[in-house]
Amino acid sequence: MKILLAHNNYGKYSGEEAVVDKMATMLTDHGHEVAFYRRTTAGVRESVVGKVEGFLSGIYSPSGVRSMREALRRERPDVVNVHNLYPFISPAALFECKKAGVPVIMTVHNFRLICPTGLFMRNGMPCETCLERGNEWSCVRYNCEHSRLKSLGYTLRNVYARWTGAYRKNVDAFACITDFQRQKLIAAGYDAQKMQVIPNSVEVPDSYLPIEGSYVAYIGRLSYEKGYDLLVEVARRNPSIQFRFAGAKREQTNIEIPDNVQFMGYLQKTELADFIRQASFVVMPSRCYEGFPVAILEAACYGKPTIGPAHGGFTEIIGAGESAIGRLFKPNNIDDLEQQVVSLWHVPDKIARLGHMAFDKLQREYSSEVVYKKWDRLFQELICQK
Repeated sequence: MKILLAHNNYGKYSGEEAVVDKMATMLTDHGHEVAFYRRTTAGVRESVVGKVEGFLSGIYSPSGVRSMREALRRERPDVVNVHNLYPFISPAALFECKKAGVPVIMTVHNFRLICPTGLFMRNGMPCETCLERGNEWSCVRYNCEHSRLKSLGYTLRNVYARWTGAYRKNVDAFACITDFQRQKLIAAGYDAQKMQVIPNSVEVPDSYLPIEGSYVAYIGRLSYEKGYDLLVEVARRNPSIQFRFAGAKREQTNIEIPDNVQFMGYLQKTELADFIRQASFVVMPSRCYEGFPVAILEAACYGKPTIGPAHGGFTEIIGAGESAIGRLFKPNNIDDLEQQVVSLWHVPDKIARLGHMAFDKLQREYSSEVVYKKWDRLFQELICQK
């Protein structure tokens, strides 16, 4: 089977690029042939001309449509797996797939099919206004991108895609990364029959060495929507517990840092693995929904549970009740977050048990081999339907 992977790279290497590259490796490792149609946004926003080009192309990209047509003729794929189309491919290119009779699977990385910014977030907090109103104009009204021109551009490209039916008419299956995401798309009017849930995956080791950690770990960029300041406040209230934060700082703040907090900066793969291994457990106090918090899976690789907010994909990955692989707290609630952190910290046996359950769930549901089988089944179904 030959799969064409279509993706517009972001300005900097992102999680989506990593997923695309991993997808290519996974498919080739299982004997499939992979071809690429990739564009890039790198360097575009550094000039006025580039910004204008990006603004217009996001709505309709003549070169993106033409290049998709050429890629289909050149590669003759059995199926197209679409990731990000903005700005230089544009949803209009999907009509070329339809004309060529090639089935399209869209990997839904975020909420962009409903929300112009893709984040379901405004001012660092969850926002579903565009879903509730059935259109995208609130992005302009509330200036969600903190730039009138950018907010307008993001809105227009979503409006145009909705008016033309680019996604609804041309995408044969939507591969959502969480059931939460699937439900939101159905609420927005997308065909439930086209929805599949195929989560992100990681390479799962055969086993892990249980280590009783010495600190509470945070993984992620240090920004408001990630809620790292909530955990800093928990640390301030509990000076006897050590907290370490791994991630790049994206904004200037006046937050006073207590002595029991240590910022490690951005950690590379090997350093991050050691950071997780030496931790007692991981905390992700995000104010926003997130897409698919891979850090939960990374922690599980080393038998470490995660504390996360009770919203978005966190609820289904961490779970609740006896089958939970961590703890959930009321979103944006410092008191409840503190209670979950402190109560877990003082029960090492509980940490170990949750960590063991996290590793088991990782093997059952999120290993690359398990996730590949879901992809292969979906590819086969769509090809048979054609």
